[in-house]
Amino acid sequence: MVGPPRRLGKAIVQRPWLLVAVVLVLLAILFVLWTGMRPAYDAYGWLVWGQQARHLNLDTNAAPSWKPLTFLLTYPYALLAGSGALWLWMVTAVAAALAGAVFAARIAYQLTGTRHQRRFAPIAAAVFAGFGLLGIDGYWHLILIATADAMVVSLCLAAIDRQLSGFPRQAWVLLVLAALGRPEAWPVAGLYGLWVWRSTPSMRASVAVGLAIIPALWFGIPALTSHSWLIAGDVARQTGSIPLGSAFSRVTRGFLSLYELPMKLAALFALVLALARRERTWLVLAAAALVWLVVEIAFALHGWSGNQRYLFAPAAVMVVLAGAAVGRVLAVAPRRLSLRWAAPLAVIALVIALVPHARIRARLAHNGIHLGRTWARQINRLHVVIAKDGGPKRILACGQAVTELSYQSILAWELGENVADIGWDSRTWINRGKPIVLFEPQGAGWQVRPINIPPARRAGCNHLRTDTAFS
Repeated sequence: MVGPPRRLGKAIVQRPWLLVAVVLVLLAILFVLWTGMRPAYDAYGWLVWGQQARHLNLDTNAAPSWKPLTFLLTYPYALLAGSGALWLWMVTAVAAALAGAVFAARIAYQLTGTRHQRRFAPIAAAVFAGFGLLGIDGYWHLILIATADAMVVSLCLAAIDRQLSGFPRQAWVLLVLAALGRPEAWPVAGLYGLWVWRSTPSMRASVAVGLAIIPALWFGIPALTSHSWLIAGDVARQTGSIPLGSAFSRVTRGFLSLYELPMKLAALFALVLALARRERTWLVLAAAALVWLVVEIAFALHGWSGNQRYLFAPAAVMVVLAGAAVGRVLAVAPRRLSLRWAAPLAVIALVIALVPHARIRARLAHNGIHLGRTWARQINRLHVVIAKDGGPKRILACGQAVTELSYQSILAWELGENVADIGWDSRTWINRGKPIVLFEPQGAGWQVRPINIPPARRAGCNHLRTDTAFS
């Protein structure tokens, strides 16, 4: 009789991806516990969606703007774990973000190829691409605030990996999921769907279902839970801060600033190499990145923010191509003794040039962890003060909960309310003369003040007046 440990070991040998998945989840759990991280505004809003859908009370009128991908995770998490959905989401977000490095490495390995004697070349390409992805400016910040943008990057890279590995059905499912996370992925998914429709007739039903699911989830659920089926775009336009400068310049500048000069040169070299050697796969990937960038520029022209984090997917593709170029250079290095070391020396020079920037990234990540722990301490104190004041029902019985805009979704999560039900402009609410309970952030703590409470209710509400520690 084969015991569970032996069966698990056999399954891992037969399916090495299972071991990778387990390692990623364990790393994510350790990372979440070690950093003490907590999500930022958007992720708390997604958690609220799951929480409220569980009670059949979903309202998508307020920020964050609607994204089906996150709802497909937070809703079942809320059903399964209730308030534990917070921890499930953080682990999922971190594991998915780290998975991006694995897929980047796999793609660079495959693009380099193994039909040569220098077997170290694809390995070098994989290492360069994996670490290069983690070195994109702001990537670790996205991990530390448990946002979904890094998850979309991983889904896009996973789709590329599955296509290169000969599994177009899996690639299509992953692209559909990416399209449920970012609208910039719609054209890429659509073009791939059309290509698969023609090249693989047996997939036509899957393609049709995927193309139907994307608009159904993006527009169908908001039509049922908000005042407009276009609420995602409306909220994004209302809440997004639009930088100065033309749409074209700010988007392209944001895209290029995700890399340092050495990585830009490596990516440029990859494009030149792809054109010179007519590497069709490389050129298709570069074209997909360009399509994403053009769509983002169009969105910015339409009035949306064109935020830099929306450009991480095409940036990741260019890092992968740079890694593949590194591998290809090492693989085809001249055999003449006088030139044999030219390629390795060029790659070493590239890596050395990137080391100072890697150190800066490491310092920024360290600072982000420190700030994140302060952020977590403040959120934990909010949880404690709500419990101390008698819980959500007793607080809301005294008046409308109000806080600053950046804490609106967090307070909604802690009180079990929709984000739209939490006030965010305290001055306006106070001037209206209506009873409110103001949760005002102070340092790493909170001041809670019942305001405009009618005389008949003051005795039962004055106890809400609370100050936590501020440091």
